[in-house]
Amino acid sequence: MSVPPSLSEGSVHASCVAWNGAGVLISGPSGSGKSELALRLMDAGFDLVADDRVLLDGAVASAPARLAGLIEVRGVGILRTPFVTKAPVSLRVCLGQGQPRLPEACRDPWTGAVMLSLEPGFPGTVARIRAALKACCGSYEWVTGAGENVEEM
Repeated sequence: MSVPPSLSEGSVHASCVAWNGAGVLISGPSGSGKSELALRLMDAGFDLVADDRVLLDGAVASAPARLAGLIEVRGVGILRTPFVTKAPVSLRVCLGQGQPRLPEACRDPWTGAVMLSLEPGFPGTVARIRAALKACCGSYEWVTGAGENVEEM
């Protein structure tokens, strides 16, 4: 998994959604499906935090003022939606890097969150993200995989 340099504060090319206040930062190259995956997660009950650009203040994500509440829906247009102003990032999903069956434990150098590589079009991606987020937030318990030894990292 490609790990970017450390970033304590700034703007990143990504999307972010939240579930019960816990943020999921979705990153990947242009055209990898960040907005599409954010839209699918919103359809499953997640809230939009930011699309296209995400401001990070440590591990807290927000939208730049001019993009707040906007999401690009390919083939439809840019839509204004309800959004969450800030969310602490609990999980980072990296697109376009393949999807290992059993990933190694990995932390995002930007936010300290658990980091996964997933493919947005793979069946069950939304359910995988919800399960990983539940493990990050303590509803489930990591036994092995991306969030293994969460307390020790």
